Amino acid sequence: MDYIILAIALVAVVFGADNLVAGSADIARRFKISDFVIGAIIVGVGTSFPELIVSCMGAFEGKVDVAIGNVVGSNIFNILGILGVTALLHPVAVNSENNRFDLPLCIALSVLATLLAFNFFSGSEIILGRVDGLILLAIFVTYIYISFLKDRKKSKINPTPAEPKSAPQSLLKATLRTFIGLGILITGCNFFVDSAVNIATAWGVNEAFISITLIACGTSLPELAASVAAAAKRNTELALGNVVGSNIFNLAFILGVSSQITPLSGSGITIVDYGVMIAAAVLLLIFSLNNKISRTEGAIMLTSFVAYNIYLIYTQSL
Repeated sequence: MDYIILAIALVAVVFGADNLVAGSADIARRFKISDFVIGAIIVGVGTSFPELIVSCMGAFEGKVDVAIGNVVGSNIFNILGILGVTALLHPVAVNSENNRFDLPLCIALSVLATLLAFNFFSGSEIILGRVDGLILLAIFVTYIYISFLKDRKKSKINPTPAEPKSAPQSLLKATLRTFIGLGILITGCNFFVDSAVNIATAWGVNEAFISITLIACGTSLPELAASVAAAAKRNTELALGNVVGSNIFNLAFILGVSSQITPLSGSGITIVDYGVMIAAAVLLLIFSLNNKISRTEGAIMLTSFVAYNIYLIYTQSL
């Protein structure tokens, strides 16, 4: 039965993603918001709700491996897996603002999360306390504010033609399509994760491995589906915003909220996992310096993701 649910959920995820991307892109055009910002905030945050739910539930239940491993694994999958696949389908456009602000912030948050995980600041057994979480939440709110502020200034410098009088009705349809797509996406994702975990548990796989692989990749299915759908529509700026926005949301908001539920302590996530998360963010910045991620670079990212998972499977079998 779990295998049937898995297949149906996958179809729902793909269908929901297509409607989410189409609707959000239309909203972006009508409000004169850039595709990157709409991807980072509406699509990126929206598709990260499964990670939020899973990590918060892990914190409520005291399962730190799930709460933290889900974030680390999702961020690795978002960059190496999702952007790798997206770039293979169509080279991903990157602008200079992404290189100066968004990508460095993603790297900085990855490093900060790693330092907190290994008690660099406190020297105690707490990985992430409530004060640390509040700082992360403040960083996230500031990022959202600055992103909209920069986008507003850009739209004033480069104004676009006014929308036709029929825009409000079309906007309503686009909004409904966006939220319906997001709802189907998240529902399908939840069923996918539940069935995948049931199958893995039946195979005798441990919790830490499940959290950083199956749960992390499963909760990132909305990002994968949304990015692939965006690439198919040649809207790669939205795809990039989706991944970068999701990673920033995961590190700053999800870890911030989870730490308010309960201070996070000892985890089965290793230094290798954190190191791969940081390396993936750095690799993304390096590849983005030419203002695009080519198909060759996408292949390198995807190969790196496969190699990382082979390593995880090997260590799991020891």
